[in-house]
Amino acid sequence: MKIIDRLYEEVSQKGFVCVGLDTSYDYIPDQMKEGLRLSQAIFNFNKEIIDHTYDVCAIYKIQIAYYESYGIEGMIAYRDTLKYLREKNLLSIADVKRSDIAASASQYAKAHFEGDFEADFITLNPYMGMDSISPYLPYIESGEKGVFVLLRTSNPGANDFETVMTNDEELFFAIGDKMKELNDNYLGQCGFGPIGLVVGATHTKEVEKIRQRYPNQFFLIPGFGAQGADSLNVFKLLKNKNGGVVNNSRKVLKAYMDYEDGKDNIGKYAREAAIKTREVILANENL
Repeated sequence: MKIIDRLYEEVSQKGFVCVGLDTSYDYIPDQMKEGLRLSQAIFNFNKEIIDHTYDVCAIYKIQIAYYESYGIEGMIAYRDTLKYLREKNLLSIADVKRSDIAASASQYAKAHFEGDFEADFITLNPYMGMDSISPYLPYIESGEKGVFVLLRTSNPGANDFETVMTNDEELFFAIGDKMKELNDNYLGQCGFGPIGLVVGATHTKEVEKIRQRYPNQFFLIPGFGAQGADSLNVFKLLKNKNGGVVNNSRKVLKAYMDYEDGKDNIGKYAREAAIKTREVILANENL
């Protein structure tokens, strides 16, 4: 089964929530740190989240910056988290946002699609051009891996470059059209392809147009949760409750902090937060 068909099936069965394992050491209660190396404490925390959410989320996103910032210890936790997801037969997105060309990009592809840091999908920054995307194609052509390319991001500074006008349209549409053309060469049985797009849910006026223009591309949808995107925007980026995964990181990882017994029930409250994410978005179904 191609990786994109597998993702489609996971969303069909478990819903569209993506749990972001953007784990800061500060999120971990002291009782989980005692006597442990930093790498073990972070991994144990991630494992607790995974073990309580794997049946209510489609995929996990691991933002590499949170691990790189702790040096070797952090990267050991990153490696062990990805390994654990593979052992549990769960899907992963390595949020690495790589952008380079030729041999360098090929090495990035090898680093994140093979070996210690292997993930099922990775995020890419396309602003160096198509030769920053093509080195990943051998993995995509095999059907075993996929990518999410930055299109319309959820951060306030997105308008600095993404909406610059070119040929009477915003620049991000030129990027999306290139990715669509490429993606259409690799469609799976589900009708979607493995070259997805990162589309933030914070841009109310654009979400419907983006979904209509790119019907065969899976979306990685940030902005819901801590960034406060409207749940209706999120729902409009989906396609028949599929075709996208909605990332929620901090609201899931830190959910236990809102309860008196939270430190003893980290996984329980993470699970409740993941389920609530799905329910809040689905409340728009009949609008």
